[in-house]
Amino acid sequence: MSDPFDLDNLPESNTPSPQAEAHVPPFYLEGLNEPQLEAIEQIDGPVLVLAGAGTGKTRVLTTRLAHILATGRAYPNQILAVTFTNKAALEMKERVGSIIGDAVENMFWLGTFHSICVKILRRHADLVGLGSNFTILDQDDQVRLLKQLARAADVDEKRYPPRMLAGIIDGWKNKGLLPHQVPKSEAQSYAEGMGIKLYIQYQERLKVLNAADFGDLILLCVHLFQKNPHILSEYQQRFKYILIDEYQDTNVSQYLWLRLLAMGHKNICCVGDDDQSIYGWRGAEVGNILKFEKDFEGAKTIRLEQNYRSTTHILGAASGLIDVNQGRLGKTLWTAEQGGEKVAINAVWDGRAEARAIGEIVEELQRKKQHLSEMAVLVRAGFQTREFEENFLTLGLSYRIIGGVRFYERAEIRDAMAYLRVIQNPDDALAFERIINVPKRGIGDATVQKLHLIARAGETSLMSAARDIVETEELSKKARASLKTLISSFDRWREMSPDISHMDLTDTVLEESGYYDKWKTDKSPDAPGKLDNLSELIRGMESFEDLAEFLEHVSLVMDTTANDKTDYISIMTLHGSKGLEYDTIFLPGWEEELFPSKRSIDENGEKGLEEERRLAYVGITRAKKRAYIFYAASRYMFGNYTSPIPSRFIAELPEEHTVRHGQQGLSSTDQSNYNPSPSLGFNFGEGRENYQLDRSKTKKRSSSGRGANKKPAPSEFSVGERVFHDKFGYGEVSSIDGNKLMIEFEMGSSRKVMDSFIKPA
Repeated sequence: MSDPFDLDNLPESNTPSPQAEAHVPPFYLEGLNEPQLEAIEQIDGPVLVLAGAGTGKTRVLTTRLAHILATGRAYPNQILAVTFTNKAALEMKERVGSIIGDAVENMFWLGTFHSICVKILRRHADLVGLGSNFTILDQDDQVRLLKQLARAADVDEKRYPPRMLAGIIDGWKNKGLLPHQVPKSEAQSYAEGMGIKLYIQYQERLKVLNAADFGDLILLCVHLFQKNPHILSEYQQRFKYILIDEYQDTNVSQYLWLRLLAMGHKNICCVGDDDQSIYGWRGAEVGNILKFEKDFEGAKTIRLEQNYRSTTHILGAASGLIDVNQGRLGKTLWTAEQGGEKVAINAVWDGRAEARAIGEIVEELQRKKQHLSEMAVLVRAGFQTREFEENFLTLGLSYRIIGGVRFYERAEIRDAMAYLRVIQNPDDALAFERIINVPKRGIGDATVQKLHLIARAGETSLMSAARDIVETEELSKKARASLKTLISSFDRWREMSPDISHMDLTDTVLEESGYYDKWKTDKSPDAPGKLDNLSELIRGMESFEDLAEFLEHVSLVMDTTANDKTDYISIMTLHGSKGLEYDTIFLPGWEEELFPSKRSIDENGEKGLEEERRLAYVGITRAKKRAYIFYAASRYMFGNYTSPIPSRFIAELPEEHTVRHGQQGLSSTDQSNYNPSPSLGFNFGEGRENYQLDRSKTKKRSSSGRGANKKPAPSEFSVGERVFHDKFGYGEVSSIDGNKLMIEFEMGSSRKVMDSFIKPA
């Protein structure tokens, strides 16, 4: 094996193989269509392969690499092949190996951006101020270091969390900006201009620690090449051919690195799909692929448009939708397989009806011998998964969450549940220990250890031990005061529990404990989603009469573990679905503000909207045979019930490729015979007449109060009054107990509910 760093003795590799001389088409080119063959055989010069969804992109990329090696154009260590994940790199090696054999083991330069840059930096570490044995910091280490620097600079951590600064610095590094290159307009984005000073200090501290973070691995490599032309020239000479996968996902820093290396031979092939660029929130710049032809004069663009995955109608719907975007190079997917079901657009009453509808379709498909493993539910936001999880559990359908955790297993939900468990049972030591310092209130590990010692010695609970220790001088004044306040809060919440709804109680606890503020001040990208999940938790409590019933339900849900079956339906976000495919795809929540995301549009305007549309395109093109889109007339979002309008994306879908069931808004029409898939031969009614309520006529309810021992105000409703509930629909009040109403609902159920959740019909 030749030395991959021996840049002075590169082998010559321009001798064609015997196969090439005899003009015998190699076996690995069999079965390819013309554009695929062109993308593989166009070896020299810059090439952009626009590979639409399901067009065989991976096969083209790996076969092109194998073809270069098989025809003797280059040796393995003369090819730079870059992927975005280690899994993709491993798959490429295996596929190439299956074509050409063991030679692929010598492909030293096949890997992710970060892994390849690490190899280069370790060889030239002294030129970027590091030792060759430098450490790579993970995100936790990065935040911890920035926290130290922020404290030393007297930055208010609550107002400007260190994690927020970490995100800003990562953003600068993704754009290829060292501290002195950051524009003044961006310098004020943290702590009134302190961000730049802390960025400088952070980089200096990293050098002292002989460390680099992930953003540095590429940024410092770019800096190395820019400051040392002779080193750049060596690597340009080394890499005779460059292949890049998922080019639409590159950020500015990665783009600069690739462009510098490709300016040697200019034998660069980038494979990607501008219509599937969906990671702008983490720095991906779709403009990189859009300007490829300008960056490399004479570049050849090859479009892979023949889809081998989906039906005519699925492709037609997806193509019509994405064609609305202005920032794209343009292509139209097609398939030789004609026919198939049209994309079904379904109107439902609310999120619960949506989950029930999808559950019924899944069961019907099962009866038709369709496997759960060939079905997936793709949501826009994480909070949407709860209703599907609970509905699937009720129906006995096996499921798994892809790229995430089950709703009740998420950290923020476990924290909230721990507070409620302690209110219900003060002796629940595990729950009390979980949240004793969450959010941080100055009660450290040493205090918790003392509590355990006292509890064991007195054979009592952790809460009882806490009550004892706060009356002594054993703890520091701060810890004692914080613990005393926490105990007092639990006593107060427990006292008010019988007098207010368990939903109001939970909201009060999360507010007064500071848990809401913990996530409101957290500037990490996933913080808003955690607040949405907490709102969804509270909404999920409505179906239960009291806190005890709800906690029992969650315990049973948590106890339902996945069995050893391999047949399960997948639930995941649209972002997590990229690269996957299923026979049947369910796309719930296609409503304005949820999808397209209000946050995305507010933060990025038209650019954000186009990325949301690309995300919709990705979702539809995951389907091979069936795609079901759902939108609801009522949706619980951002802590409130809303009456959303259907997503603009629905109107953009070509009519000839879609079939609609139900009417937008479900108003003025009896949807009792609504059937989202008549071809499946079943029916479920989720609509209600006169859905659009005149909210100006809704009675104002008296607050049930938040203080302890406060009696609820008498209900303003009366027996026999016709009322409306957002979940259960219309009904008639049959009896009244304080602020609790027993209602006979038209859906056929009798339920006791809080009057604060009822509106006059």
